[in-house]
Amino acid sequence: MSTFKVVVSDQVFPSVEIERELLSGIDAELMVATGDVANVLRDAADADAILNTYLPWTAESIAQLQRCKIIARYGIGFDNVDLEAASDAGIVVTNVPDYSVEEVATHALALIMSALRKLIPADRSVRAGAWNVDQFRPIRRLSTLTVGLVGYGRIGRRIAEPLAALGARIVAHDPYLEPSPELPELLGFEALLGEADIVSLHLPLNDETRGIVGESALAAMREGAILVNTSRGPLVDLDALGGALRDGRLSAAALDVFDVEPVDPGRIEGVPNLIATPHMAYYSEEALEESQRKAATQVIKVLTGQEPDYRVN
Repeated sequence: MSTFKVVVSDQVFPSVEIERELLSGIDAELMVATGDVANVLRDAADADAILNTYLPWTAESIAQLQRCKIIARYGIGFDNVDLEAASDAGIVVTNVPDYSVEEVATHALALIMSALRKLIPADRSVRAGAWNVDQFRPIRRLSTLTVGLVGYGRIGRRIAEPLAALGARIVAHDPYLEPSPELPELLGFEALLGEADIVSLHLPLNDETRGIVGESALAAMREGAILVNTSRGPLVDLDALGGALRDGRLSAAALDVFDVEPVDPGRIEGVPNLIATPHMAYYSEEALEESQRKAATQVIKVLTGQEPDYRVN
């Protein structure tokens, strides 16, 4: 019998051989659970550790974990785990905050450039037999524009570099930062919305940020601005955004994440100048492997009495 039992609560990877090999080094058995929370708990109730992606861990489900010492999330966010309940139960919660920084920044940059340069409607136009730039006017020069980064952590800093190198003015909003020479100009949220031609969101999801871009924020944005979200879907009121695009207050928006996923196509049907991608900004083969390796390493550290690298509670 193995020393430890580790359960993957929702398997989303091509395989879990990376985790299995690492965990074998501490004589841990790896089990992949399937189904809803009730089904998962049949396997996980007596687990020493949980590896988790999307499955919600509420206070009720955490209370049924009899000997769990760690819930290790594969991703950056941890809004699907009740941190207070985990702490009360003596369970460490970890994430992997640095595994897909390059990927998300690259995807956000691609969405910004696609929206700014109107690449998708231009492609569709050429395929339909048209050959005329007039229908895409106006297109602005990036070096004349201000990009507002809402959240200036790892990803915000990574995307600021190429945008600044291309000549864009960078401003940021981050209530946890103090002004310094190393940072771009820091603005209040409302002030940033009023100054930025392009607003890119790089925020965690919590009670303070949920719905932060709703009707009032959209009304405060500059006319003709572009909104990009590669962070968390519930940051943005999708219906309000659709209204702002339909009436032309915003020139474009690009979303990789939605408040409910997968998004109902009917909710975005007919919304003009909206680029939608299926929550893929995090993805590259290298990022997945890094996430698996680092999440499993947090489990190993906690089960062997060490301090994890990425404790969030």
